[in-house]
Amino acid sequence: MALQKHLLNDAESLVVDSLTGLCAVNNQLAFDPPNKVVYKSKLDRSKVALVCGGGSGHEPSHAGFVGEGMLSAAVCGNIFASPSSSQVRRGIDLVENDAGTLILVKNYTGDILNFGLAAEQYAAEHAQEKSGKVKFLVVGDDVAVGRTQGGIVGRRGLAGVVLVYKIAGALASQGGTLHEVYSIAEWVAGRIGTIGVGLEHCHVPGTAAPSSSLSANEIEIGLGIHNEAGNKRLSPIPPLTELIPLLVDYITSTTDAERGFLPFKNDGSDEVVLLVNNLGGMSELEIGGVVRAAREELRKRQIGVSRVLAGTLMTSLNMPGFSISLLLLPRADEKHEAAKILSLLDAPAQTPGWKWNSTAPPNTPTPLAPTASSTKASTSSSSARIAAAQPAEFVAALQRACAALVAAEPEITRMDTIAGDGDCGLTLKAGAQAVEKLTKEGSITGADLVSDIVAIAKIAENDMGGTSGALYSIFFSALAQGIQATANGTSTVTPEVWGNALSAALNKLYTYTRARPPSRTLVDPLAAFIDAFKGGFAEAVKAAAAAAEHTKDVEAKAGRSAYVDTSVLTREKVPDPGAWGVKTILEAL
Repeated sequence: MALQKHLLNDAESLVVDSLTGLCAVNNQLAFDPPNKVVYKSKLDRSKVALVCGGGSGHEPSHAGFVGEGMLSAAVCGNIFASPSSSQVRRGIDLVENDAGTLILVKNYTGDILNFGLAAEQYAAEHAQEKSGKVKFLVVGDDVAVGRTQGGIVGRRGLAGVVLVYKIAGALASQGGTLHEVYSIAEWVAGRIGTIGVGLEHCHVPGTAAPSSSLSANEIEIGLGIHNEAGNKRLSPIPPLTELIPLLVDYITSTTDAERGFLPFKNDGSDEVVLLVNNLGGMSELEIGGVVRAAREELRKRQIGVSRVLAGTLMTSLNMPGFSISLLLLPRADEKHEAAKILSLLDAPAQTPGWKWNSTAPPNTPTPLAPTASSTKASTSSSSARIAAAQPAEFVAALQRACAALVAAEPEITRMDTIAGDGDCGLTLKAGAQAVEKLTKEGSITGADLVSDIVAIAKIAENDMGGTSGALYSIFFSALAQGIQATANGTSTVTPEVWGNALSAALNKLYTYTRARPPSRTLVDPLAAFIDAFKGGFAEAVKAAAAAAEHTKDVEAKAGRSAYVDTSVLTREKVPDPGAWGVKTILEAL
């Protein structure tokens, strides 16, 4: 379900509160609260003014782009609702100038009607001196809506319109005439394709919960920025390596009669600007992954990428999703020059909404180097190999433990969302999958225990990471040292060697952590297991399981839970996730 909780004073005042806050951030701005118009306070009236706007809820668009080098004014409606014509007219009056005004709107009926009416009223009242000084441009860049479905309405406006704002705004700030600014804006608008993807719809503050939602493993393609449904749902959610090619097809296809909107040649001569836009609820981490996948897909298609822009530019409130836009640059025989378009895109813009971008093409992707866990770790020791008593069973036991951790990930993650930072299950799962891979490749065989355990320590370091990864890596590294030190020339490890090595490893771990049982950490079941090991493996596992269960009643003294409100832990009665991971491993072994 869409996130339905919001932090605000009142839904009715949210837009004005937000715009007031924006003006505190950007002191170039002035604000007309009754009409919700944000505009440049010091306007050069010898230059063309750009006015845009529409419903709120798409921040930083539109008001976040008002400032030197971009827009002159933004007229804001309520959330997802067009401003009235009188609001728009006020915005036009506030930026009245000698060079003329270009009004830019996204292709939505309410925006077209209200902004258009205001433009016509202004022209009628200045019929003699300024009727030709206002131009109006509608931008529609959505490629999800096909020609048949769109009919006479055409394509919706999405994040690609921001590129029109930037390029036209830069030309206006450089002194371009109204005709020149309109001409380049119109050309750019016709060369942009955008497609959006969402994991869920958004929730509008002050409204009832949405009646429909996507399932937990479903994604929607082609959705609009006002909660409009998309044209396709996919389940399960595909990886980016499968999703991005599908999205790029929507934009670049010339064989799809419904969506071949842009004149791509797809022959290696196309050059584009790539824009990856956060629809409001995506993490920067994920957006970076989308950028990489999109850049790689365009490289495979021999589509040149002259610029890459990424960030939160046009949202749908808190929608967890993103959109991809491609601006197809002009070729040598076309009206505008690619170098001119790019120079306007690169020109500075003093607005909080516009994201920094490099003024050069992206570097060629660097091939990923193999990680330490992808190859068998080697040891520099020249000592004889020490094998497991039953090598095949050793490998099988590791595989059982890996499978158990993967299966337990949702429950461990649930525990960690209450008692920690929410990543313990995923961290253990990543380590388990990496160990499992080595066993299936035959890199871990049980014939050389020291090397096998060092390999596991490397996985904990590189594939798991974080606190848990460091603790596991230290423990396993010390365990390998302990086996070497206590084997006493034997070629096969014995229970006595295991016991001595485990005790040595725990003592080594204690030099790097202050946690001692009971501390509500993974040390609790680990220490219980090692202390009881002399009584047999089965009894030691029972002791570890009991210690892990007991962590739900233990006051947190170290680890992730030490920062969690004690009352929450007392109320929820959830065991420590790290301790539960140790229990899971030992029981599977």
